[in-house]
Amino acid sequence: MISGLWSAMAVVSWKEILLLTGLVVGCYWNSLSCGFVFDDVSAILDNKDLRPSTPLRNLFLNDFWGTPMTEERSHKSYRPLTVLTFRLNYLFSELSAASYHLLNVVLHAVVCVLFLRVCRLFLDKTFSLVAALLFAVHPIHTEAVTGVVGRAELLSSIFLLAAFLAYTRSTAPDHSIVWTPIALTVVLVAAATLCKEQGITVIGICCVHEVFVAQGFTLPMLLDTLLQVLRGKDGFPYAVLQTLLKLIVLIISTLLLVIVRVQVIQSQLPVFTRFDNPAAVSPTPTRQLTFNYLLPVNAWLLLNPSELCCDWTMGTIPLVESPLDPRNLATLLFYTMLGLLAYHSLRYRHSSAKIVIMALSLIVLPFIPASNLFFPVGFVVAERVLYVPSMGFCVLVAHGFRIVSHKGHMKKISWLMIGVLLTTHAVKTFNRNWDWESEYTLFTSALKVNKNNAKLWNNVGHALENQNSYEKALRYFLQATRVQPDDIGAHMNVGRTYKNLNKSKEAEDAYLIAKSLMPQVIPGKKYATRVAPNHLNVYINLANLIRANDSRLEEADQLYRQAISMRPDFKQAYISRGELLLKMNKPTEARDAYLRALELDRTNADLWYNLAIVNIEMKEPSEALKNFNHALELNPRHKLALFNSALLMQESGEPKFRPEANRRFLIYVKEEPEDANGYFNLGMLAMDANENAAAERWMRKAINLQAGFRSALFNLALLYSQSRRELDALPVLDELLRHHPEHIKGLILKGDILMNHKKDTHGAKDCFERILRMDPTNVQGKHNLCVVYFEERDLPRAERCLEETLALAPNEEYVRRHLSIVRSKMAAMSAAGQPLSSAERATVSAKEEKEKRPLDSSQADKRTKSKSTKEIKDIEKKRAAALKRLEEIERILSGD
Repeated sequence: MISGLWSAMAVVSWKEILLLTGLVVGCYWNSLSCGFVFDDVSAILDNKDLRPSTPLRNLFLNDFWGTPMTEERSHKSYRPLTVLTFRLNYLFSELSAASYHLLNVVLHAVVCVLFLRVCRLFLDKTFSLVAALLFAVHPIHTEAVTGVVGRAELLSSIFLLAAFLAYTRSTAPDHSIVWTPIALTVVLVAAATLCKEQGITVIGICCVHEVFVAQGFTLPMLLDTLLQVLRGKDGFPYAVLQTLLKLIVLIISTLLLVIVRVQVIQSQLPVFTRFDNPAAVSPTPTRQLTFNYLLPVNAWLLLNPSELCCDWTMGTIPLVESPLDPRNLATLLFYTMLGLLAYHSLRYRHSSAKIVIMALSLIVLPFIPASNLFFPVGFVVAERVLYVPSMGFCVLVAHGFRIVSHKGHMKKISWLMIGVLLTTHAVKTFNRNWDWESEYTLFTSALKVNKNNAKLWNNVGHALENQNSYEKALRYFLQATRVQPDDIGAHMNVGRTYKNLNKSKEAEDAYLIAKSLMPQVIPGKKYATRVAPNHLNVYINLANLIRANDSRLEEADQLYRQAISMRPDFKQAYISRGELLLKMNKPTEARDAYLRALELDRTNADLWYNLAIVNIEMKEPSEALKNFNHALELNPRHKLALFNSALLMQESGEPKFRPEANRRFLIYVKEEPEDANGYFNLGMLAMDANENAAAERWMRKAINLQAGFRSALFNLALLYSQSRRELDALPVLDELLRHHPEHIKGLILKGDILMNHKKDTHGAKDCFERILRMDPTNVQGKHNLCVVYFEERDLPRAERCLEETLALAPNEEYVRRHLSIVRSKMAAMSAAGQPLSSAERATVSAKEEKEKRPLDSSQADKRTKSKSTKEIKDIEKKRAAALKRLEEIERILSGD
């Protein structure tokens, strides 16, 4: 009969599901316009485990933030199932924040429906719905629902409630044990724990339910039974033995999960600073008094969620340092209330006692992991950890309203109070969501609640810094140093901002202050146990600042080495030192630094890439290519490795590399579609393969993306010239010279085309004269101008010009030969009585000049018929070789 009643109470109608879902959507629809803020940045934006290129197994090897569990800097929060849902989000919408928020809202609605089913086990239909409605709108949940990382709470809660509901079906109508629900409970508990650690506490809730609700024991009854057994008057009743058997199974399962969890974290607790949880490093009795005071603080947030804050660390809640501190009265009152409720629920068997004991178990047990009872946590107060405990709170509130409403004169008032409570909470939740719209809105709203938290000042500064508002950011960072003068991170932020404002002296001073706050090296003592590893970045930042001054490179190197001496596994120090050693022209030592870093982390694609750059500096192209390939094996989308390895293959000149180089450039332009360099190099590869149509297409794409792209414009013009499309090359050269009027090779090529294909000697002369105005010693420009004079039949001027050219380049035989030809022509014309200024066109001389002029186009139409076919072919071969040399030179200069 009781089982049938409870089964009927557990039914949830579609109307109730729609009501809860509609209320959740009404409260949280504006969260869809929020971005990634606070911890979302590390868990989503910076977490490589979300990317499809990362192997799925990494989700089970890394922590919630994507850091390998084996690393000391790992947070040790093992939540692979939660990260898997983030990865699914990324698969469907990449980094579109709206989809992540939408899934969180859906999950919260699912939790509300499951919670209603659980409430039906203890409360009647009406007040179980009241509890679920209050849970749906409670403002304390905004951090868990609107903050994307709060999904860990949502998923864990779903499996926690499902595990509890499964366990309630483990007793058959004949009171025998049904093992299938128990097995399902264990599986669901494991799933809850893989979403967030507190999921394991549902085992305790199941135990409380089994003893005090399902079996109906009270504490006096349990003590009496135990005394009877100890006196030998009676054995354990059969029902008690069955209960013990079920509890033993649950406890063993819990122990196994705990053992596995300890193995996963390598039996190491995460490293937190005293700023994260000041009480954890405080002496007795400050530590105990503060930890106990935090319990009524959390209870007050459930009772009165009017002032919510995203970060309660550092100086938000001052330490309780004395038993005479008046805040201890709040602690005393809290324990008194908790004790009275526990006494009431454990002493009596009526339904009210059972409701209270289940409510207390939902409040207390899931909160234990965050209570600092067994180990210190990395926060003082965190609103999201109250997500499950608030369920017990909502059950208590609904139960209290049920008692009050049954008093006739209070019925209307109690329902009015419920309506007002639900409405005010819903409005508060809706408005609170807007605070999570951006990091700036979130942290400024937090500062309205608490101005004694330096971390909040720092975070507002970071938000402004991301908007490039460095002056405003600096004011917040400086305020952080005033609020918490010994905050190393705040001084580092000040230094970085001064650097961004190009105030190097002030930046250095700030970094030196931060460095002075670091603990001194103690021989034999592990550095990481005394300070957060990220604070070691002060050495990196200071060294990066001073190494801009070439006279202080050794000083910068000393800082890197100091960081390494403090923490030999500090990977970033090796990476930064490797970059510095390259700058100091010590490639061998740089290689050693990168190899040491690779010993610490062989899965870091950036390290393999940096090592490849060192190989290039050491003229080891084959080793460089191997290391580029290592980087791409780890991260097939590593953009710099794709580009530079393809460029290395291209510059090798080996045709066997062209297909792979082409493939990598194609991947690169897919990853960086707005980078013109990728398309330019695809064009160069196509030119190498004589695929002129493809080369033209890629060059045009590069030019469209980057107006005035120097190398692309010149090589496109060169392509047209090689393809006998000299007239198409002219507008390209005009565009090149409009953007780069000093481009000498472009002027030479344009002058050549104007003279040989447009017959425009005036335009050609202008090109060559512009070259000489920029560089009077340019032999090519000077020589080509001499050819123009020759074409204009001004032989005396051509003679003087060639004499000047020979003076610039006395070892150039072709200039000497051309001068001799001009003089011979002049002598012949003088003997014939012809005026030298009207000399006939000297085709032979022009043609010989072509043999040495590397930028002339073909003059096949000018050759005399007296020349043999062999001579013409020789000239064509030399012209093609000259153009090829030009192409190679232009490639080398493509960086300018």
